[in-house]
Amino acid sequence: MRSDYVFTSESVSEGHPDKVSDQISDAIVDLFLSRDPEARVACETLTTTQRVVLAGEVRGKGMIDRNGHWEEGAQEEIQRVVRETVHRIGYEQDGFHWKDLTFENHLHPQSADIAQGVDSAGNKDEGAGDQGIMFGFACDETPDLMPATLDYSHKILQRLADDRKSGEAPFLEPDAKSQVTLRFRNGVPVAATAVVVSTQHKPGYHEGEKEAQLKDYVKRVVTEILPEGFVTGETVFHINPTGKFEIGGPDGDAGLTGRKIIVDTYGGAAPHGGGAFSGKDPTKVDRSAAYVTRYLAKNVVAAGLAKRCTIQVSYAIGVSEPLSLYVNLHDTGTVSEEALEAAITKVAKARLGGLTPRGIRVGLGLNKPIYACTAAYGHFGRQPSGDLFPWERTDLVDDLKAALA
Repeated sequence: MRSDYVFTSESVSEGHPDKVSDQISDAIVDLFLSRDPEARVACETLTTTQRVVLAGEVRGKGMIDRNGHWEEGAQEEIQRVVRETVHRIGYEQDGFHWKDLTFENHLHPQSADIAQGVDSAGNKDEGAGDQGIMFGFACDETPDLMPATLDYSHKILQRLADDRKSGEAPFLEPDAKSQVTLRFRNGVPVAATAVVVSTQHKPGYHEGEKEAQLKDYVKRVVTEILPEGFVTGETVFHINPTGKFEIGGPDGDAGLTGRKIIVDTYGGAAPHGGGAFSGKDPTKVDRSAAYVTRYLAKNVVAAGLAKRCTIQVSYAIGVSEPLSLYVNLHDTGTVSEEALEAAITKVAKARLGGLTPRGIRVGLGLNKPIYACTAAYGHFGRQPSGDLFPWERTDLVDDLKAALA
């Protein structure tokens, strides 16, 4: 591993058009799971000027049956959830308004060909909803065991959103992006070399005293979010570098579910299997297996077994057991990767019932309406609370140590 280098990650706010789409898709997942814990959802969302379009395959008691018949009031409930999501984000603009936007629902029943591979039947266990590879990662760069560049990028935008909603920064609008570049020495982040923040704003905040007010505010937020001493006289700031940013969100650029997968995961500091998370129920291993590998990798680092840990699993559609398990400790481990792979398999079997789709979703409690809050500011590095973010718990530390003893 390199010890001295410069690395960058980006994040986007809840008002970014792709993130609006992700949040709507996950709000639909939550709606279906609230009616039926065994619901199947693959919901894609398109957002553009004054329009939201849903498409995909669904199944769930209380919503839609296998014959494609909507239950009474179900479509109205879907539209209500969509509009409430847009309202919560804060869009009340001429080009995108929660109350006035045109809504189209093109969801339809799940394919029987897919269902037969996923569903359990007779002696056949529930299979993976698709083939693919999934990665989990953790490192000791932050208390949340996340890459520092991404962690700070998320937190900057979360702060902007909080201040916008509280009224502390009333000149902000929902759409925003951030990017943090850090210098690493001996593998440890020590300083910010560059910070980019582009934020949608009220009319007039691109020139004169109002522009200065906005830029001073953003610099203050960045300085407060980053560790003390990271912002220096040599840190380069680019705040709304294109100038005027009044038209934003889905009115400024169309949004689609699943286009911000690196923002959702590790900011480029670790591999990504390629599958998006939002809009998918937990039988989809793109989502559930990425969550469980993060869970395992985080516990490895929390146990002091490595400073960095990457875990990969792979699946075949309709097959319950994973095809492979791979661990890479990036030359930072206190144990061998082979021994850790065996320990992970043992612990996962004992605590989760294995790394099968059913074991993951039952063991982590994923068949609940817990996904809308994951769809902005990252699926990882969040604080577990009640049913939320169970994959961020570090309750396997003792089990892993015992399995390696």
